[in-house]
Amino acid sequence: MEQHSNQDWQQLVGSIGNFLAPSMAKDHPNLPVTKAEGCYYYGADGTKYLDFTSGIAVENVGHRHPKVVEAIKDSADHLVHGPSGVIIYESILKLAEELQAILPPKLDNFFFANSGTEAIEGGLKLAKHVTKRPYVVSFTGNFHGRSIGALSVSTSKSKYRKYQQPSWLTYQLPYALPEYCPEGVDPETFFPEKLEQDAASLFKHQVDPEEVACMILEPIMGEGGYIIPPKAWLEKVREICDRHGILLIFDEVQTGFGRTGEWFAAQTFDVKPDIMAIAKGIAAGLPLSATVASKELMEQWPLGSHGTTFGGNPIACAAARASLSVIQEERLLDNAKEMGQYALTHLNELKEKYDAISDVRGIGLMIGIELKNPKTGEPDGDAVMDVLNKSLEKGVLFYLCGNEGEVIRMIPPLTINKEQIDQGINVLDEVFASLS
Repeated sequence: MEQHSNQDWQQLVGSIGNFLAPSMAKDHPNLPVTKAEGCYYYGADGTKYLDFTSGIAVENVGHRHPKVVEAIKDSADHLVHGPSGVIIYESILKLAEELQAILPPKLDNFFFANSGTEAIEGGLKLAKHVTKRPYVVSFTGNFHGRSIGALSVSTSKSKYRKYQQPSWLTYQLPYALPEYCPEGVDPETFFPEKLEQDAASLFKHQVDPEEVACMILEPIMGEGGYIIPPKAWLEKVREICDRHGILLIFDEVQTGFGRTGEWFAAQTFDVKPDIMAIAKGIAAGLPLSATVASKELMEQWPLGSHGTTFGGNPIACAAARASLSVIQEERLLDNAKEMGQYALTHLNELKEKYDAISDVRGIGLMIGIELKNPKTGEPDGDAVMDVLNKSLEKGVLFYLCGNEGEVIRMIPPLTINKEQIDQGINVLDEVFASLS
């Protein structure tokens, strides 16, 4: 890598607006780095940063894991580009075989693409093609991507749709948000009953269920706020789909590959979709995703109805195979459960200390820390940004989510250990103390 002095770096960063679109380059915190390894970024000024973002839930096996790097180098020595279909190669076939072993039963056929959004697009197209039905039902607050098809079912923030209203007509049902449940009522009972009523109203007044191709949802709401629905609610979604011949799509782009402590959230909740979109953690940072379904469904999606030039790239497939191997060999599913529970325990101690923390929730190493203004009770995105910025000054990188940016995401690599968890939480403790 070309070396630059810190002054050179500052000049480069200052020129971002001349070279890169603001929609690409103005995210938080725009940190200049020269290297990443394990659970750390290394800043251009030499500062070492503990990474609690995993590249937004991508680097599940840690940055630049030696086994992944070796697989990438070996693949580059033999084959850089497919395209799959014109030629065929070992890494894509072996990856498909290995994915079958970790996915729920009969989710055993793959269309490989490059990004989570592409995997969602593929799932929507597959559902419409197979059912010959025109409409899709999604759930309010879920995020599925920013291309036009995926945007038509994304409702985490209205700004994503501004001036981009999708041409696909879709319908929405409410997600199982905790604030909907009356105090003292069991969510496992309340939310399935509410969903039954909401779906009945939707099908009575807006769209006949016989015209609905699929329902799509995040089994754990990601960008919309890290909301964990009751298992019974997901089971009710499955039952409603079965009742009306509607296909169920799980968007497991963020929840996949060990993030919840199981390979996928479908296994965490023991609810099986008909179609799954997977990406992010699949290839340790290389662009790769897949639309997954049964062979029975995929065989109804003939040649030419969908396609790709770069999807299933041989180097990305090799990296994905190495990543799967690391997760298994290093027992990272178990580590996600253990470290996730450890983090939740200590974060709840912080919640007792600081009124600004209104909720702490998570499964595995997918943890949300929600902030509200103690005086007004309103979501406090400004406070989140203060916490993120002050944490960064102390060498720890967090990220945000929620409709108003009111939730701190804690999504470290699955390789994280107790000492690193302690460091991150101690920094949060110091920051909240200084702010309060």
